[in-house]
Amino acid sequence: MTVKPEDSPHVPATGSGSEASMGEVYLIGAGPGAPDLLTLRAARLLETADVVLHDRLVTQDVLALAGPGAERVFVGKSRNRHPVPQERINALLIAHARLGRRVVRLKGGDPFMFGRGGEEIETLMEAGVPFQVVPGITAATGCSAYAGIPLTHRDHASSCVFVAGHRRNGRLQLDYLPLVRPKQTVVVYMGLLGLEELCQGLHRQGMAADMPAALVEQGTTDQQRVLVGTITTLPAIAERERARAPTLVIIGTVVRLRERLHWFQGGGSGEGFHALK
Repeated sequence: MTVKPEDSPHVPATGSGSEASMGEVYLIGAGPGAPDLLTLRAARLLETADVVLHDRLVTQDVLALAGPGAERVFVGKSRNRHPVPQERINALLIAHARLGRRVVRLKGGDPFMFGRGGEEIETLMEAGVPFQVVPGITAATGCSAYAGIPLTHRDHASSCVFVAGHRRNGRLQLDYLPLVRPKQTVVVYMGLLGLEELCQGLHRQGMAADMPAALVEQGTTDQQRVLVGTITTLPAIAERERARAPTLVIIGTVVRLRERLHWFQGGGSGEGFHALK
Protein backbone atom coordinates (compact mmCIF):
# COMPACT_ATOMS: atom_id res chain seq x y z
CA MET A 1 0.00 0.00 0.00
CA THR A 2 1.32 3.43 -0.93
CA VAL A 3 0.15 6.62 0.73
CA LYS A 4 0.68 9.67 -1.46
CA PRO A 5 1.60 13.13 -0.12
CA GLU A 6 -1.80 14.58 -1.00
CA ASP A 7 -3.36 12.03 1.35
CA SER A 8 -1.72 13.90 4.26
CA PRO A 9 -1.05 10.81 6.39
CA HIS A 10 -2.57 11.02 9.85
CA VAL A 11 -0.83 9.92 12.99
CA PRO A 12 -2.34 6.55 13.96
CA ALA A 13 -3.94 6.18 17.37
CA THR A 14 -1.51 4.43 19.69
CA GLY A 15 -3.69 3.18 22.51
CA SER A 16 -1.83 2.47 25.72
CA GLY A 17 1.47 1.65 23.97
CA SER A 18 2.96 -0.61 26.62
CA GLU A 19 6.65 -1.40 26.62
CA ALA A 20 5.92 -5.05 25.77
CA SER A 21 4.24 -4.07 22.49
CA MET A 22 6.79 -1.45 21.47
CA GLY A 23 8.13 -1.78 17.95
CA GLU A 24 11.35 -0.36 16.55
CA VAL A 25 12.41 2.28 14.03
CA TYR A 26 15.14 1.63 11.46
CA LEU A 27 16.67 4.82 10.07
CA ILE A 28 18.07 3.56 6.78
CA GLY A 29 20.19 5.21 4.13
CA ALA A 30 18.83 4.20 0.71
CA GLY A 31 22.02 5.21 -1.11
CA PRO A 32 22.22 7.39 -4.23
CA GLY A 33 19.73 5.46 -6.35
CA ALA A 34 20.85 2.02 -7.53
CA PRO A 35 19.13 -0.64 -5.38
CA ASP A 36 22.13 -2.95 -5.28
CA LEU A 37 24.15 -0.25 -3.50
CA LEU A 38 22.12 -0.76 -0.30
CA THR A 39 23.93 -2.49 2.51
CA LEU A 40 22.97 -6.06 3.34
CA ARG A 41 21.52 -4.90 6.66
CA ALA A 42 19.44 -2.21 4.95
CA ALA A 43 17.98 -4.73 2.50
CA ARG A 44 17.23 -7.25 5.27
CA LEU A 45 15.46 -4.73 7.49
CA LEU A 46 13.55 -3.23 4.60
CA GLU A 47 12.23 -6.66 3.67
CA THR A 48 10.82 -7.15 7.20
CA ALA A 49 9.22 -3.70 7.54
CA ASP A 50 5.57 -3.24 8.44
CA VAL A 51 5.58 0.40 7.35
CA VAL A 52 8.05 2.41 5.25
CA LEU A 53 8.21 6.20 5.44
CA HIS A 54 10.24 7.29 2.42
CA ASP A 55 11.66 10.46 0.93
CA ARG A 56 11.36 11.87 -2.59
CA LEU A 57 14.86 10.75 -3.61
CA VAL A 58 14.25 7.07 -2.84
CA THR A 59 13.83 5.25 -6.14
CA GLN A 60 11.01 2.84 -6.97
CA ASP A 61 13.60 0.08 -7.42
CA VAL A 62 14.68 0.53 -3.80
CA LEU A 63 11.09 0.66 -2.55
CA ALA A 64 10.40 -2.60 -4.37
CA LEU A 65 12.71 -4.33 -1.90
CA ALA A 66 10.16 -3.82 0.89
CA GLY A 67 7.89 -6.74 1.65
CA PRO A 68 4.62 -6.91 -0.31
CA GLY A 69 2.57 -6.30 2.82
CA ALA A 70 4.47 -3.20 3.93
CA GLU A 71 2.57 0.06 4.06
CA ARG A 72 4.46 2.71 2.08
CA VAL A 73 4.02 6.32 3.17
CA PHE A 74 5.52 9.11 1.06
CA VAL A 75 6.79 11.93 3.29
CA GLY A 76 9.18 13.57 0.84
CA LYS A 77 9.96 17.24 0.49
CA SER A 78 10.83 19.30 -2.55
CA ARG A 79 11.73 22.94 -3.02
CA ASN A 80 9.08 25.15 -1.40
CA ARG A 81 6.79 22.15 -0.93
CA HIS A 82 6.66 20.23 2.34
CA PRO A 83 3.35 18.33 2.27
CA VAL A 84 4.30 16.40 5.41
CA PRO A 85 6.09 18.67 7.92
CA GLN A 86 9.01 17.26 9.89
CA GLU A 87 6.99 17.35 13.10
CA ARG A 88 4.35 15.11 11.48
CA ILE A 89 7.06 12.69 10.29
CA ASN A 90 8.46 12.48 13.83
CA ALA A 91 4.98 11.81 15.21
CA LEU A 92 4.33 9.09 12.63
CA LEU A 93 7.55 7.28 13.54
CA ILE A 94 6.65 7.28 17.22
CA ALA A 95 3.01 6.33 16.72
CA HIS A 96 3.71 3.38 14.42
CA ALA A 97 6.43 2.09 16.75
CA ARG A 98 4.08 2.29 19.72
CA LEU A 99 1.68 0.05 17.81
CA GLY A 100 4.40 -2.61 17.82
CA ARG A 101 5.38 -2.13 14.18
CA ARG A 102 8.75 -2.42 12.49
CA VAL A 103 9.12 1.05 11.02
CA VAL A 104 11.63 1.90 8.29
CA ARG A 105 12.50 5.55 7.80
CA LEU A 106 14.06 5.43 4.34
CA LYS A 107 16.20 8.35 3.21
CA GLY A 108 18.15 8.92 0.01
CA GLY A 109 21.91 8.69 0.46
CA ASP A 110 22.98 8.58 4.10
CA PRO A 111 20.58 9.64 6.88
CA PHE A 112 23.23 11.72 8.63
CA MET A 113 24.36 13.63 5.53
CA PHE A 114 21.96 16.54 4.97
CA GLY A 115 19.13 14.13 5.83
CA ARG A 116 17.91 15.44 9.23
CA GLY A 117 18.52 11.99 10.66
CA GLY A 118 20.01 13.43 13.80
CA GLU A 119 16.84 15.40 14.50
CA GLU A 120 14.69 12.32 14.06
CA ILE A 121 16.64 10.09 16.42
CA GLU A 122 16.69 12.86 19.02
CA THR A 123 12.89 12.77 18.93
CA LEU A 124 12.85 8.96 19.16
CA MET A 125 15.21 9.00 22.14
CA GLU A 126 13.05 11.54 23.96
CA ALA A 127 9.98 9.34 23.32
CA GLY A 128 11.73 6.17 24.48
CA VAL A 129 11.36 4.46 21.10
CA PRO A 130 14.11 1.93 20.23
CA PHE A 131 15.87 2.52 16.94
CA GLN A 132 18.79 1.54 14.74
CA VAL A 133 20.72 3.66 12.25
CA VAL A 134 21.86 1.96 9.05
CA PRO A 135 24.35 4.09 7.09
CA GLY A 136 24.00 4.46 3.35
CA ILE A 137 26.32 5.43 0.51
CA THR A 138 25.99 9.18 0.36
CA ALA A 139 25.51 10.92 -2.99
CA ALA A 140 29.00 12.41 -2.96
CA THR A 141 30.79 9.07 -2.92
CA GLY A 142 28.26 7.21 -5.05
CA CYS A 143 27.87 9.80 -7.80
CA SER A 144 31.56 10.65 -7.97
CA ALA A 145 32.50 6.97 -8.29
CA TYR A 146 29.96 6.34 -11.05
CA ALA A 147 31.05 9.53 -12.83
CA GLY A 148 34.70 8.51 -12.78
CA ILE A 149 35.72 11.51 -10.65
CA PRO A 150 37.79 10.65 -7.55
CA LEU A 151 37.08 13.04 -4.70
CA THR A 152 40.72 12.93 -3.63
CA HIS A 153 43.85 12.22 -5.64
CA ARG A 154 47.47 12.77 -4.66
CA ASP A 155 48.07 14.94 -7.73
CA HIS A 156 44.90 16.99 -7.41
CA ALA A 157 43.17 17.06 -4.02
CA SER A 158 44.17 16.08 -0.50
CA SER A 159 40.87 17.20 1.04
CA CYS A 160 37.19 17.29 0.21
CA VAL A 161 34.40 19.44 1.62
CA PHE A 162 30.64 18.79 1.44
CA VAL A 163 28.20 21.71 1.44
CA ALA A 164 24.45 22.09 0.95
CA GLY A 165 23.24 24.36 -1.84
CA HIS A 166 19.94 25.25 -0.17
CA ARG A 167 18.64 28.73 -0.76
CA ARG A 168 17.12 30.78 2.02
CA ASN A 169 15.22 33.97 1.27
CA GLY A 170 16.28 33.62 -2.35
CA ARG A 171 20.04 33.46 -1.64
CA LEU A 172 22.65 30.79 -0.99
CA GLN A 173 23.85 30.79 2.60
CA LEU A 174 27.48 29.84 2.00
CA ASP A 175 30.82 30.95 3.37
CA TYR A 176 32.71 30.91 0.08
CA LEU A 177 36.22 31.70 1.30
CA PRO A 178 36.97 28.28 2.90
CA LEU A 179 35.80 26.64 -0.32
CA VAL A 180 38.45 28.40 -2.39
CA ARG A 181 41.54 26.52 -1.36
CA PRO A 182 44.18 24.74 -3.43
CA LYS A 183 44.13 20.94 -3.72
CA GLN A 184 40.57 20.69 -2.46
CA THR A 185 37.42 19.21 -3.96
CA VAL A 186 34.09 20.91 -3.30
CA VAL A 187 30.91 18.81 -3.45
CA VAL A 188 27.60 20.63 -3.44
CA TYR A 189 24.37 18.81 -2.59
CA MET A 190 21.12 20.27 -3.97
CA GLY A 191 23.09 22.82 -5.95
CA LEU A 192 21.17 22.95 -9.23
CA LEU A 193 18.84 25.85 -8.52
CA GLY A 194 21.61 28.11 -7.22
CA LEU A 195 24.33 26.87 -9.58
CA GLU A 196 25.02 30.21 -11.26
CA GLU A 197 25.10 32.06 -7.93
CA LEU A 198 27.41 29.37 -6.52
CA CYS A 199 29.90 29.60 -9.37
CA GLN A 200 29.90 33.37 -9.35
CA GLY A 201 30.47 33.42 -5.60
CA LEU A 202 33.44 31.07 -5.85
CA HIS A 203 34.95 33.15 -8.66
CA ARG A 204 34.54 36.40 -6.69
CA GLN A 205 36.48 34.83 -3.80
CA GLY A 206 39.40 34.00 -6.08
CA MET A 207 38.65 30.60 -7.64
CA ALA A 208 40.04 30.45 -11.17
CA ALA A 209 37.48 30.93 -13.91
CA ASP A 210 38.69 27.77 -15.63
CA MET A 211 38.33 25.57 -12.53
CA PRO A 212 36.78 22.28 -13.73
CA ALA A 213 33.26 21.52 -12.54
CA ALA A 214 30.80 18.71 -13.14
CA LEU A 215 27.12 18.16 -12.54
CA VAL A 216 25.94 14.58 -12.02
CA GLU A 217 22.24 13.99 -12.66
CA GLN A 218 20.49 10.90 -11.25
CA GLY A 219 23.85 9.41 -10.35
CA THR A 220 24.36 5.61 -10.20
CA THR A 221 21.09 4.94 -12.06
CA ASP A 222 20.56 3.98 -15.69
CA GLN A 223 19.46 7.58 -16.30
CA GLN A 224 22.74 9.08 -15.10
CA ARG A 225 24.09 12.06 -17.03
CA VAL A 226 27.32 13.89 -16.36
CA LEU A 227 27.71 17.49 -17.57
CA VAL A 228 31.27 18.77 -17.45
CA GLY A 229 32.61 22.30 -17.85
CA THR A 230 34.18 24.96 -15.66
CA ILE A 231 32.71 27.23 -13.01
CA THR A 232 32.31 29.76 -15.80
CA THR A 233 30.56 27.49 -18.32
CA LEU A 234 28.73 24.87 -16.24
CA PRO A 235 25.63 26.99 -15.42
CA ALA A 236 24.94 27.60 -19.11
CA ILE A 237 25.59 23.93 -19.95
CA ALA A 238 23.14 22.82 -17.25
CA GLU A 239 20.50 25.21 -18.55
CA ARG A 240 21.02 24.19 -22.19
CA GLU A 241 20.84 20.49 -21.32
CA ARG A 242 17.80 21.07 -19.09
CA ALA A 243 19.39 19.39 -16.09
CA ARG A 244 16.89 18.14 -13.55
CA ALA A 245 17.16 17.17 -9.90
CA PRO A 246 18.47 15.13 -8.22
CA THR A 247 21.90 16.45 -9.04
CA LEU A 248 25.29 16.72 -7.39
CA VAL A 249 27.93 19.32 -8.26
CA ILE A 250 31.65 18.50 -8.05
CA ILE A 251 34.22 21.30 -8.34
CA GLY A 252 37.99 20.87 -8.50
CA THR A 253 40.80 19.71 -10.75
CA VAL A 254 39.83 16.09 -10.02
CA VAL A 255 37.06 16.61 -12.58
CA ARG A 256 39.71 16.47 -15.33
CA LEU A 257 40.28 12.80 -14.45
CA ARG A 258 36.84 11.85 -15.74
CA GLU A 259 38.09 11.94 -19.32
CA ARG A 260 40.30 8.93 -18.55
CA LEU A 261 38.49 7.25 -15.67
CA HIS A 262 34.79 7.27 -16.58
CA TRP A 263 33.52 3.72 -16.75
CA PHE A 264 29.77 3.67 -16.07
CA GLN A 265 27.56 3.98 -19.13
CA GLY A 266 24.19 5.18 -17.89
CA GLY A 267 21.33 5.61 -20.31
CA GLY A 268 21.89 9.35 -20.55
CA SER A 269 25.59 9.70 -19.76
CA GLY A 270 26.91 9.98 -23.29
CA GLU A 271 24.33 12.62 -24.16
CA GLY A 272 25.46 14.80 -21.29
CA PHE A 273 29.25 14.76 -21.72
CA HIS A 274 30.97 18.01 -22.59
CA ALA A 275 34.69 18.61 -22.97
CA LEU A 276 36.28 21.15 -20.62
CA LYS A 277 36.21 24.58 -22.19
